[in-house]
Amino acid sequence: MAPSTGTATANDRRRHVAGVRNLRQVEAVDRARLLDVAAYDISLDLTDGAGYPGEGTFRTTTEVRFSCTEPGAETFIELAVTEVLSATLNGAVVDTSAWSPQTGLRLPGLAATNILVVEAVGTYSTTGQGLHRSVDPVDKEVYLYSQFETTDAQRVYACFDQPDLKASFTFHVTAPAHWRVISNMSPERRDGLTVHFPPTPRMSTYVTAICAGPYHEVRDSHDGIDLGVFCRQSMKQYLDADDILLITKQGFDFFHQEFGIRYPLPKYDQVYSPEFNAGAMENFGCVVHAEQHYIFRSPVTDFEYEQRANTILHELAHMWFGDLVTMRWWDDLWLNESFAEWASHWCNTRATRFTDAWTTFLSIRKNWGYRQDQLSSTHPVYCEMPDVEAVEVNFDGITYAKGASVVKQLVAYVGIEAFTTGLRAYFQQHQWGNATFDDLLSALETASGKELRKFAAQWLETAQVNTLRPELTIAADGTYEQVIVVQEAPAAYPTLRTHRIGIGLYDVTDTGLVRRELIEADVDGERTEITTLAGRPAADVLLLNDDDLTYAKLRLDPRSMDTVADHILGMDNSLARALVWTAAWDMVRDAELAVRDYIKLVASGLPAERDINLVTATIRQAQSALVFYADPAWAAEGWRVLAATARVALRDAEPGSGFQLAWARSFAAAARTPEDLAVLTGWLDGVDVPSGLTIQADLRWGILHALIANGAADPAQIETELDRDRTASGERQAALARALVPTAEAKTETWRRLVEDHHLPNWLQRSLLQGFQHSAQVSLTAPFLPAFFDALTTVWENRDSEPAAEFVELGYPSFQVSEDTVARTEAWLAEPGRPAPLRRLVGEGRDGIVRALKARARDAAAG
Repeated sequence: MAPSTGTATANDRRRHVAGVRNLRQVEAVDRARLLDVAAYDISLDLTDGAGYPGEGTFRTTTEVRFSCTEPGAETFIELAVTEVLSATLNGAVVDTSAWSPQTGLRLPGLAATNILVVEAVGTYSTTGQGLHRSVDPVDKEVYLYSQFETTDAQRVYACFDQPDLKASFTFHVTAPAHWRVISNMSPERRDGLTVHFPPTPRMSTYVTAICAGPYHEVRDSHDGIDLGVFCRQSMKQYLDADDILLITKQGFDFFHQEFGIRYPLPKYDQVYSPEFNAGAMENFGCVVHAEQHYIFRSPVTDFEYEQRANTILHELAHMWFGDLVTMRWWDDLWLNESFAEWASHWCNTRATRFTDAWTTFLSIRKNWGYRQDQLSSTHPVYCEMPDVEAVEVNFDGITYAKGASVVKQLVAYVGIEAFTTGLRAYFQQHQWGNATFDDLLSALETASGKELRKFAAQWLETAQVNTLRPELTIAADGTYEQVIVVQEAPAAYPTLRTHRIGIGLYDVTDTGLVRRELIEADVDGERTEITTLAGRPAADVLLLNDDDLTYAKLRLDPRSMDTVADHILGMDNSLARALVWTAAWDMVRDAELAVRDYIKLVASGLPAERDINLVTATIRQAQSALVFYADPAWAAEGWRVLAATARVALRDAEPGSGFQLAWARSFAAAARTPEDLAVLTGWLDGVDVPSGLTIQADLRWGILHALIANGAADPAQIETELDRDRTASGERQAALARALVPTAEAKTETWRRLVEDHHLPNWLQRSLLQGFQHSAQVSLTAPFLPAFFDALTTVWENRDSEPAAEFVELGYPSFQVSEDTVARTEAWLAEPGRPAPLRRLVGEGRDGIVRALKARARDAAAG
């Protein structure tokens, strides 16, 4: 599963379990020992009984065939529906009086072979869990998609909902005549309104899928595989299926070659669905993507195209690692996601036009991991998972980005040839079954001849991140007398790890800042002397972790920092520049570099940067620095500098280029002065628009959001703009804009809806949360600080897991950077009985405030 793009932490699926059974691992182990599940036969009626789309609920009938190793034993089956109509086991009526969504259905007196039949009524979801239903505002058509990871298949059909009880699935779906129904297999036939699918190969419940609605369809084929791309009818004019299919075909060719085993299903569909919470989901042969992230209604940059390619390849990699071979239990979830994350970037660099994807991995994904790993909720990459609730709080930057970084380092350690040899053996041995990390490690040890248990323990079973600093002594003749790499670890997590790193020596020349030499070294312990550098001419820049082999924060020595401040654009590869930008950002977050000095570096070094991903990532970081880490007394000057930088870069960018668009977005976000806001007003009216810049769809909304937030536009313009864009995206953007209106009345109404309406659709709650707080409205939303803590328990207890977690993350008063916010948070945390997942999310909010206070003090001291 790919996390959402943009703010990675907003939808990283850290959830509590609501409305379903919180399966414990000991229960799963016992049930897997007892049962062998052969097949499911599932019938769903998605109509109202008269051939039109159903509303509210749907009928579901499940037949499960399974055997039992201990006849006479008892087990249970998950079923999180609205009503159980009937249940029979081997022809006998099952007592359903004790059933509830949280407990499932008790099954006593099992035979050696069993047939269970359950008829029930399920409920459509608006939260993105189970079977999600949405209505397109353009044509009022209904669209459905399923989302079952981790434990939501039980919301649609009765099932033994754990990854190691694989089975074959046969679906029969009754739907309106003009609908397409999409599942793991291609339809076999249609009888009237009912679409029949053939049995699937063995797979886990969480990767089964049903999507239905009047989807627009594009079909193709490649290397014997039938390919499909789907989207809503109202979005078909924006669907660039050719590029989506190009990346998909390149991915198939690459993975077939490297994995040594063919994709095992006859078809591969990709469904771009509205209101999907994350980036995408790896349903076997029926991948669901978030339409709002990956179908572009207006011009975008190569950053967006690369992010889409990465997601396509991430999900495609899961077809082997996750679907064909599946983790036995959720304690290996990290491996599932880490591998797909690593493999997608590996494929991108080797098989697509995005050859600098490792730069993007560092600047976007790895920075996410670094941030997550420094929170109070940090955890090892590998964690014991006693139950599903524990699983769902660990879909985060550590599971995805840090884990992928460890995989990348493991590849560097054993070598890519040994790694792929071991991987092929792993796939061959465990295909259609379940495996563990130990199984993969054994295959890699056999292929490489290296012992890997110490590596695994050091990197996977310990938490937090190390910092590497160079300590240089330069002799009178200009050579290195001594070079020492100092490794640091937080006091609470004192692990010092072994790092295989590159050390780049860069010199200022007439052509730029050129790497003279790259050496590799092993850093182990607190101080490691790099003896090979003694006596060599000192470089203008010494860059630790060049080529980004290890997972560690890095620092530059003063000489190197002074050089890159003037010559960063001269560095001859984008990955090296990304390492420098990342180091500077880390220093800001760690209160070692004042925000005003960081903004100065951005203003001087970023406008001429030619890597769009670095430009995009660094602009976002500069904006975050001003919002959270700048001294409030200086922040207005920082916004003025960033806006002025954006206007100059916009003027100098090639008309119609991605760089022009990136800097236009940056200017809109940074505009605070009446003069800059007047420029934005002109753009909306078509006045003085830079040549080549297209002001439409999402950019128009972004500009209007900036004007509304700063009190420079009449709220009535929101409805005018919505009349121009009466689409699902327009409705979403308009809701955000209304939440941004800078009046006490508007904020009060937005907050009332957020805390009182527990049935808000996922897209609407997210828009309201995103618009409620803004950096230009800190004093306006300050009175709601106590209300947040008052509302937490009620929201948590009354909403499904996804919207509940999102309320906590986006609703936390992160803009109220004060000791008072810290004190109120700690007082709330001190109360006994708080649910652990909720405590975790609230504690992470406090961590952000504590870090911001330190950074603001550092910035104020620099004034």
